[in-house]
Amino acid sequence: MTNSSLAVETNELRKVYNNGFVAVDGLTLAVPAGQIFGFLGPNGAGKTTTINMLLSNVYPTSGSYSVLGSRMGDVKARGRLGFLPEKFQFHEFLSASEFLDLHGRLYGMSSELRKKRIPETLELVGLADRSKSKIREFSKGMQQRVGLAQAILNDPDLIILDEPTSALDPLGRRDVRDIVRHLKSQGKTIFLNSHLLGEIELTCDEIAIMKKGRIVRQGKIDDLLAAPSHVSMRVLSASEQLLAKLREQTRTLEHSIETDTIDVAIASDDEIPALVSTIVNNGGRLMSLIPQRESLEDLFIRIVEET
Repeated sequence: MTNSSLAVETNELRKVYNNGFVAVDGLTLAVPAGQIFGFLGPNGAGKTTTINMLLSNVYPTSGSYSVLGSRMGDVKARGRLGFLPEKFQFHEFLSASEFLDLHGRLYGMSSELRKKRIPETLELVGLADRSKSKIREFSKGMQQRVGLAQAILNDPDLIILDEPTSALDPLGRRDVRDIVRHLKSQGKTIFLNSHLLGEIELTCDEIAIMKKGRIVRQGKIDDLLAAPSHVSMRVLSASEQLLAKLREQTRTLEHSIETDTIDVAIASDDEIPALVSTIVNNGGRLMSLIPQRESLEDLFIRIVEET
């Protein structure tokens, strides 16, 4: 049985290529339906291989997965997908409308439906006035927009976007964010892979961070970033004994004599009262204490650099 509340579910998914390289190693992932889901990881983490397995372009060595409630490789489920690859190469001799008409035929869409959906999707991605222009005349950003139109042309339930904003300027990235949120409002699930962590933080409901073929962290962004990860304190009369005890309690500590500031990394806000007690009990005068929340980029770098 599959979980109908999940758009994507994998269980111990593993892919080993013929040369022995393990691209994906025991991947267990759950993507809730109707959400914008960020799929993150450094280069070589196995993200592209994972996406290709979900699309049934690559077959797993072991493990299983389901997409939109259907077991891997189901043809009907594949018809409910939309996909924009990172490295796309479109038919430059076609106009935007001709290009979408071609893909509409490949989707099996009727002529009537294609005539309705092509102008709708071009309008949505901001290319309504360039429907007759050849793709060779488009900038990289405009090609990315027509690629996004292709991904949503068949009104899919699950849309997989691989680096959809990499070629866009800030205004273009904002437009794509608005499109993605619009698709979510229609009940779509968006599976988003991007190296632009600021975009992920602004757009996604939940994320998973992949490292060396495995998911090492998954959850709602607000939950993952809720707890303060750093505390900045101004402490007068900070002796070496006090600093030594604080180092024992924290992951990292930076002390500035010029400004009397002490910055420490903590695991949770539950550690803050103990820090205050240590300062007071060792002769320090605590003048201010400011908890600071980690950004998604900070969290990502910390997790990737952990051994």
